[in-house]
Amino acid sequence: MAAAILEADDIQLSYQRPGAAPHTVLRNFSLRLMPGEVIAVLGPSGVGKSSLLRVLAGLQQADRGSVRIRDEPLRGPHPRSSFVFQDPCLLPWLTLEENVAFGLDFKHQPDLAHGEKPARVHAAIDEVGLRGAGGRYPAELSGGMAQRAALARSLARQPEILLLDEPFSALDEITRGDMQALLQKITARHGTAAVLVTHDIDEAMILADRIVLIGDSPGRRIGEWAMSAEHPRDPLSPELSRIRLEIMKLLREHRRAAPSEHARNPAASIETAA
Repeated sequence: MAAAILEADDIQLSYQRPGAAPHTVLRNFSLRLMPGEVIAVLGPSGVGKSSLLRVLAGLQQADRGSVRIRDEPLRGPHPRSSFVFQDPCLLPWLTLEENVAFGLDFKHQPDLAHGEKPARVHAAIDEVGLRGAGGRYPAELSGGMAQRAALARSLARQPEILLLDEPFSALDEITRGDMQALLQKITARHGTAAVLVTHDIDEAMILADRIVLIGDSPGRRIGEWAMSAEHPRDPLSPELSRIRLEIMKLLREHRRAAPSEHARNPAASIETAA
């Protein structure tokens, strides 16, 4: 059996608010990501999904627990792991091509041979369908093009692991569908493992090999599903409709079990086509 490419064990994470006791957002959370696997982490707002992703990226230190990549402890951002944010985070004074290249010279990145950097940048731009747009500035890009540029920036690093924090949530429905198809194509082509944080049940079912549902406060795993349907997937198929109903049922049960938390967080929500 293949070894996990990323392992998180017994993660606990708290935030200290001024004048208040520490607020624990995640407790006793573990995750195994296999090579080439895509995991969708699903759940309502405020359960620690984005916090978990930052811990997996080495951007934030957990209070307790460990994260390992290829059995090595994670002590900071890893050269074979790349983060895609909800906002494209493009630097406005750099062209698209320069934005895609940004980060390849960071100290934790491996040295590149002469000519390898532009080759990687051009290949990544081509792969996300932006050939010919490399000289444009972010202000000249549509929302979909900006998010494609952000994805290209991650691909230029040739990551083994993609960590994506609701990267398509601000896009219109058609553009979002195009980006979901692009992500599925890229992960399948390169065998890239990915952890995708999302509020969208359909997005999770369309893209993931496995769905992990987080609920309660502090956040914990309350459900998990292995997706057996082949790509491309129809979210209205009987199998996916059954899974959608199971997810919604679990969310309702845990909302009833912890009404005080939802009263404190009225913005807690999850998207669904149901």
